[in-house]
Amino acid sequence: MTTNSKAIHTRGLTKFYGSFQALYGVDLSVERGEIFGFLGPNGAGKTTTIRCLLDLIHRDGGDLEVLGIDPRVDPVEVRRLTGYMPGELHLDDSLTAEALLHYFNALRGKAADWAQVRTLADRLGLALKQPIRNLSHGNKQKVGVVQALMHKPELIIMDEPTQGLDPLMQQEVLRLLREAQAAGSTVFFSSHIMSEVESVAKRVGIIRGGRMVEVADPKVLGTRSLNRVRVRFQKPVDSASLAKVKGVTVLSEENGSGVRLQVEGEVDELIKALAKFPVRDFETERPSLEEAFLAYYDDNAK
Repeated sequence: MTTNSKAIHTRGLTKFYGSFQALYGVDLSVERGEIFGFLGPNGAGKTTTIRCLLDLIHRDGGDLEVLGIDPRVDPVEVRRLTGYMPGELHLDDSLTAEALLHYFNALRGKAADWAQVRTLADRLGLALKQPIRNLSHGNKQKVGVVQALMHKPELIIMDEPTQGLDPLMQQEVLRLLREAQAAGSTVFFSSHIMSEVESVAKRVGIIRGGRMVEVADPKVLGTRSLNRVRVRFQKPVDSASLAKVKGVTVLSEENGSGVRLQVEGEVDELIKALAKFPVRDFETERPSLEEAFLAYYDDNAK
């Protein structure tokens, strides 16, 4: 073990699947005790990076340390210190949730206090006596969350942890991550939900096409997000002037009675421009994080 103070540190991380290169020299640094969001479109390299961190797949090049340990040298120790929830969760359908969690706890040398398991299950509304095969996708996700958190690991790595959960449970999972951080854990999680990342992460890293694009404060990234806006007017109007507003693109018009717009960044300028129109109603829709970042980075690549 080294004395590296970083929870995660990669330099020049590369990975090939046959002739296909999935990671192109990824440089990533996560401080101990922080919540770090890992973002990017599907196929960007998020899951490949996470699997390399735990040596579930072997990297092909670059330096990598997790909690000061090279996962290739001592993968067992890295996994012992880590709570991991994969994006594709495969559970033994023949066991109950309780039996499966006992199994995971035994693998970890019974590091978890069973009272902690019950507390987590209660907070998530997980019925421990139910067979896995009878659980919904959302309840299987809850099993994954419990097994990742129950032994209070130094490092928590989660790949899309709130996928399939209802909004109340999503918020509860985020509360659990904040509490784990407050207790001293480092949290590294991937997500497509910008608001989710903004609410808990101090920093976020953006990966695209196997390359790290940027590491920044999520509030800064949030200002780059796109919004779709639908405006309906009380009577037919000429809305051509809206296309001249900074950051606004006209997507479609509805015979003068309405217009659909895309707005990059803040909508304040659009609101001011709409003041001279007889607006009947105004609806906004935020595209997926993938759409927003693809649009942003496509624009900046031109």
